Amino acid sequence: MATLTRPLLIGTRGSALARWQTNWVRAQLHIAWPNVNCQLKAFTTTGDRLLDQPLPEIGGKGLFTEELENALRAGEIDLAVHSLKDLPIDGAPGLRLGAICRREDARDVFISASGWTLATLPEGARVGTSSLRRAAQLLAARPDLTLLSLRGNVDTRIRKAMSGDYDAIVLAAAGVLRLGFNEHITEYLPFDLMLPAPGQGAMAVQCRVDDALVLDLLHPIDDHATRAAVTAERAFLNGLGGGCSAPVAAYAIANRQSLFSLTGLVASPDGRRIIRVSGMGADPAALGTKLAQQALAQGAGELR
Repeated sequence: MATLTRPLLIGTRGSALARWQTNWVRAQLHIAWPNVNCQLKAFTTTGDRLLDQPLPEIGGKGLFTEELENALRAGEIDLAVHSLKDLPIDGAPGLRLGAICRREDARDVFISASGWTLATLPEGARVGTSSLRRAAQLLAARPDLTLLSLRGNVDTRIRKAMSGDYDAIVLAAAGVLRLGFNEHITEYLPFDLMLPAPGQGAMAVQCRVDDALVLDLLHPIDDHATRAAVTAERAFLNGLGGGCSAPVAAYAIANRQSLFSLTGLVASPDGRRIIRVSGMGADPAALGTKLAQQALAQGAGELR
């Protein structure tokens, strides 16, 4: 492999979680390549700027990734670290996922200043989330809840929950655990009640498709099991096609004998109809596509 004679420039968002993830990647690269000098460059994305609007209202793809991807293409940075669930399914021209790092806990968690769990929340309680996926599954379990928009970084959202703005909020366990806010978790929501977003808990490192040197550097931090699992989940989302605008969830794990199990979910936004499919296969992408076809056959494309 050729030697890198200059610093390796890593792009990141400026939030505490994004910096934690990028510093983790930098540390793993240093373990694999002690002589490589990694430097961070922070970017503000569209999603970071529009904090006063609910995510579903902003719409569009790449809200948290487009600025970093443009910097990669322009050669301003050598790689970019993302939460995989933020990356659009459509491939970014000229770029590829050079590494998908070991996954953290993929579950969602409940956080409540009063110690409530989903089952013990009083009727009509105010729950904060800006995720249509979480909202649909919450309403399926507790149609009496009052759901309120919740934006901001992980630490900001937890502060709002602790100050009483909400009776409870729902966040991805991965971000809470990575930032050390474990003590605020009142409940880990099981997968049969709250299926995660495709790729939730996994970090993706993006680079230019023709940058052989950086691809070689990233090889040691690519986690095969995580890559295979999220490939199945993202194939499920992709297989639903552009016509499906309903909330989508998916989670896959590797089993023995090189098989993968995948559960996918499509819901109406009000949670009144849930389509859940599951299966097992040796090819993650094919499994995801197959289950998406099953969901569509059950009417997933008509859910709005």
